Amino acid sequence: MNKHLKTGAIAPAFTLRNQEGEEVKLSDFRGEWVVLYFYPKDGTSACTTEACEFTEGISAFRRLGAKVIGISPDSPDSHARFAQKHSLKHVLLSDPEHEVIETYGAWGERSMYGKKYMGVVRSTWLVSPEGRLSFQWPEVKAAGHAEEVRAKLSEIRREGRKAA
Repeated sequence: MNKHLKTGAIAPAFTLRNQEGEEVKLSDFRGEWVVLYFYPKDGTSACTTEACEFTEGISAFRRLGAKVIGISPDSPDSHARFAQKHSLKHVLLSDPEHEVIETYGAWGERSMYGKKYMGVVRSTWLVSPEGRLSFQWPEVKAAGHAEEVRAKLSEIRREGRKAA
């Protein structure tokens, strides 16, 4: 978790390549909600579960005015194969140097089979249409996470209407 990023702060800008090899900027989505989820690796079971659940809920996210973006260190070609194999309907961005991943606090110590290493910590930020960090899930379980994000976004949108 990045201790420097706080809810309410301006989301750090970035430009990364998508699964089509095209440059995508966070600012391209100004005026829309953005679900920015960070995941370790295309094709692994948990990452596949998470990506497929976001795709299954894509209509609900669209109705809430949100775009879903997944970011991992994998290449655009890897993302293209992953997206095609699982019919993913959202943007996947490549961050091979993990600069954006680190900026958003999604790079940290992991452990597998007792061995410690540095890697992507599965986490998500919700970015408001004004480009502000609205909510963070610092460490998540893949299964059920997309629904959790959708429910929180729906709640935030309802509260916003009440406050207006």
